[in-house]
Amino acid sequence: MNYRIMGKTMGGILNVEAVAMLPSIIAALVYHESLRPFILSIIILLAVGIPFYFMLGEAGHFSSRCACATTVLSWLVMSLFGALPYCFCGYFDTVLNCFFESMSGFSTTGATILSDIEALPRSILLWRCITQYLGGMGVIVLVTAIMPSSGSRSHFLTRAEIPGVLKRKLTPKLATTSKLLYAICTVLTIALFITLLIIGIKPFNALTIAISTAGTGGFAITNDSIAAYNSVSLEIVLIVFMLAYAVNFSVFFMIVTGNLKQALKSDELRFFTFYVIAAVSVVTFVLWSDQGNFSQSLRSSVFTVCSMVTTTGFVSTDYTTWPMVCKVIIILLMITGACGGSTSCGIKCSRVSIMLKSIVHEIRQTIHPNVVSIVRINNTAADKDTVIRVLRFFAAYLTISFIGIFLISFDNFDISTNLTAVISCMSNIGPAMGLIGHAGNYSMFSDFSKLVLTALMLIGRLEIFPVLVFLSPSTWSKQRTLHAENNRAAPPGAGRHRSPTQDAERRPGRPAGAAKRS
Repeated sequence: MNYRIMGKTMGGILNVEAVAMLPSIIAALVYHESLRPFILSIIILLAVGIPFYFMLGEAGHFSSRCACATTVLSWLVMSLFGALPYCFCGYFDTVLNCFFESMSGFSTTGATILSDIEALPRSILLWRCITQYLGGMGVIVLVTAIMPSSGSRSHFLTRAEIPGVLKRKLTPKLATTSKLLYAICTVLTIALFITLLIIGIKPFNALTIAISTAGTGGFAITNDSIAAYNSVSLEIVLIVFMLAYAVNFSVFFMIVTGNLKQALKSDELRFFTFYVIAAVSVVTFVLWSDQGNFSQSLRSSVFTVCSMVTTTGFVSTDYTTWPMVCKVIIILLMITGACGGSTSCGIKCSRVSIMLKSIVHEIRQTIHPNVVSIVRINNTAADKDTVIRVLRFFAAYLTISFIGIFLISFDNFDISTNLTAVISCMSNIGPAMGLIGHAGNYSMFSDFSKLVLTALMLIGRLEIFPVLVFLSPSTWSKQRTLHAENNRAAPPGAGRHRSPTQDAERRPGRPAGAAKRS
């Protein structure tokens, strides 16, 4: 394990986190609020981050397991230090609540333990939204973009953080790809901010909404989320941009580079579009039949479906009072999520699409054993390993969810609350059903359950397997580390077993395959 590069990466992340607190200091100055929470936090961050980053020297390269361990540790450290402003501001009861809120922000979950959000200083509200922006795009991606010092194999690091199935670089250089991803996200955020100003949203509100939407996190600065504005124009704008942030950013790259036809041929994009239209249609029809108001039913269904499937978690209406069919659809949307390579979380439409295709493939093979049937992704035959990884992901997701439901059930809440709380945290959405529905929060859970839910947020954001690798004893085995280092140091072919025939072929003057005379 390369502890030097792990420390250097985390040092860079802490330095970036310190810089990210500067806008909150500006907000504190503008609104005449205390600077203490952020001044103290920045001092602590720089006191730890600068030595780690600048004093460790040349760090070397990442291995795949070192990248997973670094990613998980970086997110834990980032969330711990990101909780410092909450600890110093005096509005949170315990350190655990501060850590829960911080992890909820960085993981773009949007779950909160606060019952009165509007009581917080605006500088703290802004910091909550900034954490979602950093977490949505991936702070390691940002560090790779502005501090490309992780070596030629740092793609292992970003692969462990970027969500999705098919992870590829948009450009040959990883740093350029990282900059491009943040450029796309920044352009969309600026466009959303300007649009919100045009429709009459106040500047600070527009800024926080734009940043939260960019991270598909859903932290709002009002107790009633988007419902507090009661604005059709605001909901329409957010629907457009939530869907935009939920699309794989490679689609935007293909559009910009003139490959519109290739972008529209994406199987994941087609599946996502069909999925959203189908969900909106069913929910609208059921609500219309139940309430008798088509326009209101359409408005509520479109916003709620888009908010849930993109894992943003904004709320415009009390969906917990809807018919059971609508609630089931919402839960399915929460589990599925949107597209990989976006700021959204959840299982991802690409995995669901591959799983469904593999089921059809298995049925065809059973009925017609002699017929060649393959699973295709974007008109290309999917390799068997990709399908197996998807199925393993589903198995891991279900197993961890069941464990989470079991662990938090000791709080003795109803099954609707427990089930949807775990799904919400695993898919990084925030709102759920039962006691944590439209007007609820997570403060009622015990400290143990909050720790479980916090862990689920991290597991869901990093898509399970990096965390499992981090928890594996073999990852930290010194013997395996020495073995890997020896393999890197050995010349090509060293230590490889050769047959007598191969040895004879390498000896001059003896024909290949000739037997040695006794």
